[in-house]
Amino acid sequence: MNDRSTSPRRRFAFQLGGLALALAAASPAFAQGAPSFREGKVFTSTNATAGNELLVYAPAQRGDLALVARVATSGQGTGAGLGSQGAVALSSDGRHAFVVNAASHTVSTFAIRHDGVALASVVDSGGLTPISVTESDGTVYVLNAGGAGNVAGFRNLQGQLQPIANGARGLSAAGGTGPAQVGFGAGGDVLVVTEKNTNRITSFPVRRDGTLGAVVTTASAGATPFGFAFDRRDHLIVSEAPGSAASSYRYADGSATPLLVSASVPNTQQAACWVAVTPNGKYAFTANAGSSTVSSYSIARTGQLALASAVAGSTGANAGALDLAVSADGRRLFALAPRSLQVVSFRVEYDGSLTTLGAGALPSGGAGLAAN
Repeated sequence: MNDRSTSPRRRFAFQLGGLALALAAASPAFAQGAPSFREGKVFTSTNATAGNELLVYAPAQRGDLALVARVATSGQGTGAGLGSQGAVALSSDGRHAFVVNAASHTVSTFAIRHDGVALASVVDSGGLTPISVTESDGTVYVLNAGGAGNVAGFRNLQGQLQPIANGARGLSAAGGTGPAQVGFGAGGDVLVVTEKNTNRITSFPVRRDGTLGAVVTTASAGATPFGFAFDRRDHLIVSEAPGSAASSYRYADGSATPLLVSASVPNTQQAACWVAVTPNGKYAFTANAGSSTVSSYSIARTGQLALASAVAGSTGANAGALDLAVSADGRRLFALAPRSLQVVSFRVEYDGSLTTLGAGALPSGGAGLAAN
């Protein structure tokens, strides 16, 4: 971006009292005989009020998901849906997982090792009610939905999150925005927040030191922009809940203003809220909460969207469909089915169609989904 700073990255310690001693004594959760936790695993959180936990699943040979690790976050969840995408995220180098603790206003970082996962740090989220987290090249931003609402930035130093000086910024309005997700563009030079209540896409240029430039607010192509994902060409794919549709945008070089590429493309289903894109950038999927289905869209090289299949897959009758995640190899899609209390696994076919493979048990209130 044109306004990137060349000043060195500032480092500030920000730890909860007594946590360092507790973490030093903590041991990782191991899965005997399992392949590396840095590939082929699925991550979600319980979001439980009595104590949030990170859950890690491994796809079994027949397609079901086996729970291979369950580790406390040392924070509390809300026990109900967060109305967001990105409550669990993985670092770009695959070595850390980040989990929001919405009720305790904290974020937990886990080290992902070959033989298990271990809690590395817990920090204040820099605001109230964190609901989404994202990372790019060691820079982490958390979206806080409570109070006035804001984003807060951190540096990830080997699992220890340290606040970025002047790294907290407000959204498009001082409260009432109903934010849904925070995420970096593919190049890490733009930070995006979708706002459900204002029907806006809020963008910030990201400087080299991790701080944010001037906010840019853009009207969404459709009502209630919710989840989003970037494809490998840095096109922004956004779901629109009431119309059950998706739209796409692009960011021109040196600008944090999203330019509309594809206006709302309906999928004929109900409440498209969550989005995932295949690593090759050819297909996008929306989880349709109201119809318990997954729709598929083809993505042209220009970012133009076309509905490929209104019902590419189903999570089950009245099962619901929330967070989505695609495996790093692009071969599997995972979806949370909150009413049947399952994580459902699909095989992604060459044409973007889906074949149901199996499922794993999910606690009530679970939130967030990521896969490696």
